[in-house]
Amino acid sequence: MKPRSETKPNGRLFSENSSAAKARWTALMGRRELQSLRVLTQCYSLSVRAGDLLFLQNGWYVTHTGLIRLAARRRCRGIEVQPIPEFSDALNRRYAFKATVHKSRQGPGFVGYGDADPSNVSDLVRGAEMRVAETRAVNRALRKAYGIGICSVEEIGSFAEPPQTGSERKLPPQGSNGNGARTVRDRLCQIIRQHQLDPNLVKSYATEFCGVKTLREATREQVENFVTHLADWAEKDRNALLCQLNAYLGQKEVVA
Repeated sequence: MKPRSETKPNGRLFSENSSAAKARWTALMGRRELQSLRVLTQCYSLSVRAGDLLFLQNGWYVTHTGLIRLAARRRCRGIEVQPIPEFSDALNRRYAFKATVHKSRQGPGFVGYGDADPSNVSDLVRGAEMRVAETRAVNRALRKAYGIGICSVEEIGSFAEPPQTGSERKLPPQGSNGNGARTVRDRLCQIIRQHQLDPNLVKSYATEFCGVKTLREATREQVENFVTHLADWAEKDRNALLCQLNAYLGQKEVVA
């Protein structure tokens, strides 16, 4: 039995989602991935362009933004969040929350739990474990309330691998033609290809990282620092990097 659609099948939204997904994750969009996207579109009216969905680790993930927008469309009556002291330890930055989503005035509501500590959050949100734990609890409760089987991106934590040393560490190859500017550009292109990043989002991130309006205004040292930073982050925690890059979705593309 197919899930009941939130509204009538939205062909236009799926067309927009399909185009955005193919442009953003070109090498990863096959028939199965697009079929899953169609179901998510028709059942929940989630939008790729609005940042409701992300494609990570060969699967679709809903975002906190997407869940909140869905709750608003479904006229959610309220969300109650409470800390769980017995499972929390502020000194070690470990927190746990319970969230209850009320779809109507009657009924006990849908409960979800979330926890966070330095071991299961990415470097991007290190120090904000309490807020991460609260968000995870709300996300789980909302997913239960509205029957969303896919995980939310905020729940996955960090997939960072132990740092590599010596011959195990993969470094981008250095150019031997003596052209420093070309070498930096080649390294950046290689990182984008290797980790399947969106070039436009990387460009937006680079301009903010360098503190300039366009990349042409950045110095060679600034660009080199950005490329090194991007390579390290992509190797250590690609999911966290993708979350950072997707924060630029919808923004006007910076023309370098």
